[in-house]
Amino acid sequence: MRCFAFSLALAAAALTAAPVQAQSLLEYVGQCVPFARAASGIQIHGDAWTWWDQADGRYQRGRRPRVGAVLAFSKSARLPLGHVAVVSRIVDKRVLMVTHANWSRLNGERGHAEQDVTLFDVSERGDWSLVKVWYRDTNGLGSSIYPAHGFIYGTPDPAAGKAVRPARPAAELSSRQPDYVGSLIDAYAR
Repeated sequence: MRCFAFSLALAAAALTAAPVQAQSLLEYVGQCVPFARAASGIQIHGDAWTWWDQADGRYQRGRRPRVGAVLAFSKSARLPLGHVAVVSRIVDKRVLMVTHANWSRLNGERGHAEQDVTLFDVSERGDWSLVKVWYRDTNGLGSSIYPAHGFIYGTPDPAAGKAVRPARPAAELSSRQPDYVGSLIDAYAR
């Protein structure tokens, strides 16, 4: 009987010790913040509109896009909690692709992840402070303009010392064949 109980306990331990098969990042359904954290590797928590200030002294920040950086949208009437999206491709000086969650409706509901979504800088100075975002519901860039703080890079701020580790973006951040031409047409043809 002891041998059977030991075997049963050993089998249970082996089952619980085995890593659970992770779902694809693109199967995610939920809020933008946990998705951006998983997609970028940047370890910031809390509402999206707080990310910019939280990054100060922890991660380097700036106005130039980099693949893997998080664009932190400002709090606004249309985005009372802000929004965060991860840069997946740089198409040209005013057009990016981002991978994010909880923007467009897919199958009638919000929360889904979207990969390589067009984002267009419409700011006067070309500093990414005002952007338009592809919206699946209208099958094009939405008409709304959203304010953004800037980009949070996965590189630790020198002031953080060793307390902050470099972020590692997820492998699924971008597709193998993004539609660069479609992205440019969406941005400049309107």
